[in-house]
Amino acid sequence: MKTLVKLEITRSLRNKKFMFFSVVYPSLLYLLIAGRDAGARIPGLAIDMKLYYMVAMAAFGAITAVLIGNSERIAKEREAGWVRQLRLTALPGRGYVTAKIASAATVSLPAILLVLLTGALVMGVRMAAWQWAAVALCSWAGSFVFAALGVAIGYLATGDAVRPITMLCYFGLSFTGGLWLPSFMLPDWVRNVGEWLPTHAYAALGQAVEAGHAPHLGDAALLLAYLVLFASAAAWLYRRDTRTA
Repeated sequence: MKTLVKLEITRSLRNKKFMFFSVVYPSLLYLLIAGRDAGARIPGLAIDMKLYYMVAMAAFGAITAVLIGNSERIAKEREAGWVRQLRLTALPGRGYVTAKIASAATVSLPAILLVLLTGALVMGVRMAAWQWAAVALCSWAGSFVFAALGVAIGYLATGDAVRPITMLCYFGLSFTGGLWLPSFMLPDWVRNVGEWLPTHAYAALGQAVEAGHAPHLGDAALLLAYLVLFASAAAWLYRRDTRTA
C-alpha cells in the first residue's frame, strides 16, 4: 500500500495543470475575493473577511485537489483496465481505498499551506502560533472526507460522466456550504441545507480556531460521519467494480 501511495503522490505532483488549479488558483481567488473588503466584519461571526476567506479558500483548494483529481483519475484507470490488474494482487479493497484517500489528502497540503502563507504575508493576517498550526491541521484533516468522496464518485461514474458529476458536487457543495459566500448572504433555505453539508462543517473547524475557540464537536462529528459514509461507499463500489471487471 505504501508503494501505491507514493506512486499516486508522484503522479499528481507531475501534473502541472492539476497543481496550478489545486495549489495556486485558490490563493489567487483569496486575494481577488477578500482583497477589497479584507477588514469587513462577518455578521454572526467573530472574524473578518480576510480570516473567513483564508479558511474558505484553503478548504476550496483542498477539495479541488482531492475531489476532482481522485474521481477523474480513478475513472480513467477503470477504463484502462487497472481494476483487472488489481485483482491479481493481494491488495484488499479497503487497502486500495485507504491508499487513494491518503495520497490525495497528502497532495492537498500544499494548497492549504499556500493559502495560509498568502494570508500571513499578503493579507496581513495575524494569529497566535497555535492557531496557525490548528487551522492547518483542521484544514488538512477535513480534506480526507472529500478524498473519500472522490474515490466513491470515481467508481460510481463512467469516464464520460465522471467530470459533470464531480463538478456538480464540487460547485454545489462549495456554494451551499458557504465557501464562496458567507452564510448570511445566502437564502434561508440554502443556509438550512448548508448546515448539514460537509463543506460547512469543514470550514467551521478553522473559523472556530481563528476566533480563538476549539473546533465544535458537532462539526467534527458531522465530518467523521461523512468520512465513514463516503469511505464505506468507496470500498463497496470498488469491490463491486472488481467483481464485474
